Amino acid sequence: MNSAQDDLDARLRERLLLARAAPGDRLMLADATLLAALDGVRPLTPNERRALSSSPLTLRRFRQLSLERHAVAAPPQAANDPVWTGSSGMLRAASTAEALEALVTDDGYWTLHFLPQDGGWQVILSLSAEAPFAARLLQEQPQLRVIDGGGSIVLQGRLDADGECERAWPFDTAPASHFQLYGAGFAVQPVAP
Repeated sequence: MNSAQDDLDARLRERLLLARAAPGDRLMLADATLLAALDGVRPLTPNERRALSSSPLTLRRFRQLSLERHAVAAPPQAANDPVWTGSSGMLRAASTAEALEALVTDDGYWTLHFLPQDGGWQVILSLSAEAPFAARLLQEQPQLRVIDGGGSIVLQGRLDADGECERAWPFDTAPASHFQLYGAGFAVQPVAP
Protein backbone atom coordinates (compact mmCIF):
# COMPACT_ATOMS: atom_id res chain seq x y z
CA MET A 1 0.00 0.00 0.00
CA ASN A 2 2.81 2.39 0.89
CA SER A 3 4.53 1.94 -2.48
CA ALA A 4 1.23 2.53 -4.28
CA GLN A 5 0.80 5.76 -2.30
CA ASP A 6 4.39 6.80 -3.08
CA ASP A 7 3.76 6.13 -6.78
CA LEU A 8 0.59 8.20 -6.68
CA ASP A 9 2.41 11.04 -4.89
CA ALA A 10 5.21 10.99 -7.46
CA ARG A 11 2.71 11.12 -10.33
CA LEU A 12 0.88 14.04 -8.75
CA ARG A 13 4.14 15.96 -8.21
CA GLU A 14 5.14 15.27 -11.83
CA ARG A 15 1.75 16.44 -13.11
CA LEU A 16 1.92 19.63 -11.05
CA LEU A 17 5.45 20.42 -12.23
CA LEU A 18 4.61 19.81 -15.88
CA ALA A 19 1.26 21.58 -15.87
CA ARG A 20 2.34 24.86 -14.28
CA ALA A 21 2.75 27.90 -16.48
CA ALA A 22 5.61 30.38 -16.36
CA PRO A 23 5.32 33.77 -18.11
CA GLY A 24 7.80 34.11 -20.97
CA ASP A 25 8.84 30.46 -20.63
CA ARG A 26 11.13 29.07 -23.31
CA LEU A 27 13.52 26.16 -23.72
CA MET A 28 16.38 26.91 -21.37
CA LEU A 29 18.64 23.95 -22.23
CA ALA A 30 19.63 22.41 -25.55
CA ASP A 31 18.58 18.84 -26.38
CA ALA A 32 22.26 17.83 -26.46
CA THR A 33 22.66 18.93 -22.82
CA LEU A 34 19.50 17.11 -21.76
CA LEU A 35 20.46 13.96 -23.66
CA ALA A 36 23.95 13.98 -22.14
CA ALA A 37 22.34 14.11 -18.68
CA LEU A 38 19.95 11.27 -19.57
CA ASP A 39 22.81 9.15 -20.89
CA GLY A 40 24.90 9.84 -17.80
CA VAL A 41 27.66 11.32 -19.95
CA ARG A 42 27.57 14.67 -18.15
CA PRO A 43 25.50 15.60 -15.11
CA LEU A 44 23.64 18.88 -15.10
CA THR A 45 25.44 21.73 -13.37
CA PRO A 46 23.66 23.52 -10.49
CA ASN A 47 22.72 26.37 -12.86
CA GLU A 48 21.36 23.92 -15.43
CA ARG A 49 19.32 22.13 -12.73
CA ARG A 50 17.88 25.48 -11.64
CA ALA A 51 17.04 26.36 -15.25
CA LEU A 52 15.38 22.97 -15.71
CA SER A 53 13.27 23.25 -12.54
CA SER A 54 12.22 26.85 -13.27
CA SER A 55 11.12 26.21 -16.87
CA PRO A 56 8.06 23.96 -17.30
CA LEU A 57 8.67 23.92 -21.06
CA THR A 58 12.25 22.67 -20.61
CA LEU A 59 11.05 20.16 -18.02
CA ARG A 60 8.42 18.83 -20.44
CA ARG A 61 11.09 18.54 -23.16
CA PHE A 62 13.37 16.68 -20.73
CA ARG A 63 10.53 14.28 -19.90
CA GLN A 64 9.76 13.75 -23.60
CA LEU A 65 13.40 12.95 -24.38
CA SER A 66 13.45 10.56 -21.42
CA LEU A 67 10.31 8.77 -22.65
CA GLU A 68 11.74 8.51 -26.18
CA ARG A 69 14.98 7.08 -24.76
CA HIS A 70 13.01 4.54 -22.75
CA ALA A 71 10.89 3.59 -25.79
CA VAL A 72 14.01 2.88 -27.86
CA ALA A 73 15.53 0.77 -25.07
CA ALA A 74 12.33 -1.25 -24.61
CA PRO A 75 10.06 -1.28 -27.67
CA PRO A 76 6.47 -0.57 -26.65
CA GLN A 77 3.93 -3.33 -26.36
CA ALA A 78 0.35 -2.56 -27.11
CA ALA A 79 -2.37 -4.01 -24.92
CA ASN A 80 -3.28 -6.34 -27.79
CA ASP A 81 0.37 -7.41 -28.27
CA PRO A 82 0.59 -10.47 -26.02
CA VAL A 83 3.77 -12.33 -25.41
CA TRP A 84 3.57 -15.02 -28.07
CA THR A 85 4.28 -18.48 -26.71
CA GLY A 86 3.09 -20.59 -29.63
CA SER A 87 0.24 -21.37 -31.99
CA SER A 88 -1.31 -24.67 -32.98
CA GLY A 89 -3.49 -25.98 -35.77
CA MET A 90 -5.06 -29.08 -37.25
CA LEU A 91 -5.23 -30.76 -40.63
CA ARG A 92 -8.87 -30.29 -41.63
CA ALA A 93 -10.89 -33.00 -43.37
CA ALA A 94 -11.24 -30.77 -46.46
CA SER A 95 -7.45 -30.63 -46.70
CA THR A 96 -7.18 -34.37 -47.32
CA ALA A 97 -9.30 -34.46 -50.51
CA GLU A 98 -6.54 -33.03 -52.70
CA ALA A 99 -2.81 -32.49 -52.41
CA LEU A 100 -2.18 -30.44 -49.30
CA GLU A 101 -1.23 -26.88 -50.22
CA ALA A 102 -1.47 -25.06 -46.88
CA LEU A 103 -2.28 -25.41 -43.19
CA VAL A 104 -3.27 -22.45 -41.00
CA THR A 105 -2.98 -22.22 -37.22
CA ASP A 106 -6.21 -21.89 -35.24
CA ASP A 107 -5.39 -18.25 -34.41
CA GLY A 108 -4.86 -17.48 -38.12
CA TYR A 109 -1.40 -15.98 -37.55
CA TRP A 110 0.74 -18.68 -39.20
CA THR A 111 0.43 -20.57 -42.48
CA LEU A 112 2.41 -23.60 -43.62
CA HIS A 113 2.63 -23.76 -47.42
CA PHE A 114 3.65 -26.96 -49.22
CA LEU A 115 5.15 -26.67 -52.69
CA PRO A 116 6.14 -29.65 -54.85
CA GLN A 117 9.85 -29.53 -55.64
CA ASP A 118 12.14 -32.08 -57.31
CA GLY A 119 9.97 -35.08 -56.38
CA GLY A 120 9.62 -33.81 -52.80
CA TRP A 121 8.18 -30.75 -51.15
CA GLN A 122 9.30 -27.43 -49.88
CA VAL A 123 7.62 -26.21 -46.68
CA ILE A 124 7.29 -22.48 -46.04
CA LEU A 125 6.19 -21.00 -42.73
CA SER A 126 4.72 -17.51 -43.11
CA LEU A 127 3.64 -15.05 -40.45
CA SER A 128 0.52 -12.96 -40.99
CA ALA A 129 1.18 -9.23 -40.99
CA GLU A 130 -2.05 -8.96 -38.94
CA ALA A 131 -0.58 -10.85 -36.00
CA PRO A 132 -0.34 -8.49 -33.00
CA PHE A 133 3.20 -9.70 -32.34
CA ALA A 134 4.38 -9.63 -35.98
CA ALA A 135 6.48 -6.46 -35.75
CA ARG A 136 8.25 -7.68 -32.64
CA LEU A 137 9.04 -11.13 -34.10
CA LEU A 138 10.33 -9.60 -37.32
CA GLN A 139 12.57 -7.26 -35.34
CA GLU A 140 13.83 -9.77 -32.78
CA GLN A 141 14.02 -12.74 -35.21
CA PRO A 142 13.81 -15.51 -32.63
CA GLN A 143 14.51 -19.12 -33.59
CA LEU A 144 11.18 -20.82 -34.45
CA ARG A 145 10.15 -24.39 -35.07
CA VAL A 146 7.14 -26.21 -36.41
CA ILE A 147 6.43 -29.62 -34.92
CA ASP A 148 3.93 -32.26 -35.96
CA GLY A 149 1.48 -34.00 -33.62
CA GLY A 150 4.16 -36.55 -32.71
CA GLY A 151 6.70 -33.89 -31.71
CA SER A 152 8.98 -34.25 -34.76
CA ILE A 153 10.46 -31.07 -36.17
CA VAL A 154 8.95 -30.18 -39.54
CA LEU A 155 10.87 -26.92 -39.92
CA GLN A 156 13.22 -24.84 -37.78
CA GLY A 157 14.79 -21.47 -38.47
CA ARG A 158 14.37 -17.71 -38.33
CA LEU A 159 11.93 -15.54 -40.26
CA ASP A 160 13.34 -13.50 -43.12
CA ALA A 161 12.39 -9.86 -43.75
CA ASP A 162 9.19 -11.02 -45.48
CA GLY A 163 8.08 -12.99 -42.42
CA GLU A 164 8.85 -16.38 -43.94
CA CYS A 165 11.06 -19.35 -43.19
CA GLU A 166 11.59 -22.02 -45.85
CA ARG A 167 13.05 -25.54 -45.72
CA ALA A 168 12.88 -28.83 -47.60
CA TRP A 169 10.16 -31.21 -46.34
CA PRO A 170 12.11 -33.58 -44.05
CA PHE A 171 9.90 -36.70 -44.30
CA ASP A 172 9.41 -39.44 -46.91
CA THR A 173 5.62 -39.29 -46.82
CA ALA A 174 3.59 -36.52 -48.41
CA PRO A 175 2.56 -33.68 -46.05
CA ALA A 176 -1.15 -34.65 -45.79
CA SER A 177 -0.34 -38.31 -45.10
CA HIS A 178 2.35 -37.39 -42.61
CA PHE A 179 0.08 -35.12 -40.55
CA GLN A 180 -2.69 -37.78 -40.59
CA LEU A 181 -0.23 -40.32 -39.16
CA TYR A 182 0.52 -38.02 -36.21
CA GLY A 183 -2.90 -36.93 -35.03
CA ALA A 184 -3.41 -34.24 -37.71
CA GLY A 185 -2.00 -31.57 -35.39
CA PHE A 186 0.93 -29.19 -35.64
CA ALA A 187 2.35 -26.30 -33.65
CA VAL A 188 4.54 -23.26 -34.27
CA GLN A 189 6.74 -22.47 -31.28
CA PRO A 190 9.61 -20.23 -30.27
CA VAL A 191 12.75 -22.25 -29.58
CA ALA A 192 13.96 -21.73 -26.03
CA PRO A 193 17.41 -20.08 -25.99
